[in-house]
Amino acid sequence: MSRIGRMPIAIPAGVTVEIAENNKVTVKGPKGTLERVLPSEMEIKVEGTEVHVTRPNDLKKFKSLHGLTRTLINNMVVGVTDGYEKKLEVNGVGYRASKSGKVLTLNLGYSHPVEMTDPEGIETVMEGQNIIIVKGIDKEKVGQFAAEIRDKRRPEPYKGKGIKYADETIRRKVGKTGKK
Repeated sequence: MSRIGRMPIAIPAGVTVEIAENNKVTVKGPKGTLERVLPSEMEIKVEGTEVHVTRPNDLKKFKSLHGLTRTLINNMVVGVTDGYEKKLEVNGVGYRASKSGKVLTLNLGYSHPVEMTDPEGIETVMEGQNIIIVKGIDKEKVGQFAAEIRDKRRPEPYKGKGIKYADETIRRKVGKTGKK
């Protein structure tokens, strides 16, 4: 049995979980509402203040879907109660970020500033000139947008310039050495 799939999901106070046909799960909470269609083979039941996910049999396909389904529902519950955030750092001489309205402007050593608009349900907040915080209730969207920002200028291994996650470590390399 899947260790993760077996675990019940506790529903905190102020959160409602509804399951419609074709396993369309709707989670409403203080921060907003999330909807997702999950694999129809999985059996999702709300029992009191817990959600239980069970699988029909032990085929490899259902084993792999079991833990995934449970984790996706849990991420939705955590998202509507606490929300998710990712921290990005802009490192490098002359590299900086600024925010005006919904547009994030990045100066990353290119001949032009890179402008990015916040997608629906995602908010970017500046902390100083070089820390960007991406916030939202959907874990997948937060991670995706943070990755798109990072892709504008990935950190390089020699000087460590670029955009990196706050908890990421860059493996540094030794530069060229002159002839002796």
